[in-house]
Amino acid sequence: MENILEELKWRGLVKDCSNEEALKKLLENKQTIYCGFDPSAKSMHLGNFVMISILMRLQRAGHKIIALVGGVTGMIGDPSGKSQERNLLDVKTLENNRASIKRQLERFLDLEDENKGELLDNYEWLGHLTVIDFLRNYGKYFPINYMLSKDIIASRMSAGISYSEFSYMILQSIDFLHLYDEKKCHIQIGGSDQWGNLTSGLELIRKVRGTDADVEVLTAPLITRSDGRKFGKSEEGALFLDKELTSPYKLYQYLVNSTDEDALRYLKIFTFLSKEEIEKISEEHVKAPHLRLAQNTLAYEVTKTIHGEESALEAKRMSEILFSGDVTSLNKSQLEEVFSSFIHEINEEMKLEDLLIVVGAAKSKREAREFLNGNSIQLNGEKIKDGELIISKEHALYSTYYLLKRGKKNYYLVKLTY
Repeated sequence: MENILEELKWRGLVKDCSNEEALKKLLENKQTIYCGFDPSAKSMHLGNFVMISILMRLQRAGHKIIALVGGVTGMIGDPSGKSQERNLLDVKTLENNRASIKRQLERFLDLEDENKGELLDNYEWLGHLTVIDFLRNYGKYFPINYMLSKDIIASRMSAGISYSEFSYMILQSIDFLHLYDEKKCHIQIGGSDQWGNLTSGLELIRKVRGTDADVEVLTAPLITRSDGRKFGKSEEGALFLDKELTSPYKLYQYLVNSTDEDALRYLKIFTFLSKEEIEKISEEHVKAPHLRLAQNTLAYEVTKTIHGEESALEAKRMSEILFSGDVTSLNKSQLEEVFSSFIHEINEEMKLEDLLIVVGAAKSKREAREFLNGNSIQLNGEKIKDGELIISKEHALYSTYYLLKRGKKNYYLVKLTY
């Protein structure tokens, strides 16, 4: 079995290791490796997909993976990366989130064969743990000074942290110990903000089971854009893996609009293309960056992995239609999807030159006429100069819409509401 650690490093998916040489040695043989997922929302987002993709790579390399949904830890709330106390979720919301997260994980990971992968919930062993057992069997191994030294705790001291969130580190450590004992799990992975929690679990196992226990941890870096901003955030918020919250088209558009630098880096992080394929794409992209080969490949490959080939092909076609201007080939739902951010409603018939002003395509009638006379205006895909044209339902797409385009990139979807 080829050691996968070097590939993960090449892809930029390794931030910290407890002991790189020991971890590399462990990975020379089949291992059981786990990663936890917090059910604090009903859908994971593109940032979470980094950890999912690492589990996929590890599983494809022959290792057994465990995806752990934090049924109990989700009730408490992980303080990692948070500047203030989380609002506790009610039981019904948490149960719905857990079920949704499990369904998403099942889409990406092979969980049919228990020897290849398992989906677990820590409620199974933490849900019935008594306070006395928690304090006697586990709490005694966590000195207060040790916990205060962890960044995840220290960063919250000024703003304040409750005992509930303070104890989260212990609960996650118990998870690692339990999986080590029951599933022979020797490796835990997580995001870089989880380093304190992961190493605490590591140390708990060695305190309880002996310093010679073969256990290691690995974290992946927080993925950021070339401008330093957090990855996976659009103007409308996080890019979710649930297509009802973030459509395949919106995911495709976010990725296809990446900078050259980001696209070349994201090909390594998010796609399952080989090193040779990525290096070839990078070489061709550098020769002709205006063709945007890296962005187009990235958008298609990631959308295909997350939503399937059919959705990726449809998103690609919609994107190409937007670029070509052949909007009449879009069906009604696609039209609404593509131009959802540019909808302007009007409740009466009006002249085209007036409409240009209403939607903001022109500042005055004089400017509107200049655009019209200069062949800068398209209406439903056709250039038009007649500013006196009455905008009515008679020639509207699906008796509802007109798509205005000014120049090459300015779109305005007009919805007739009368």
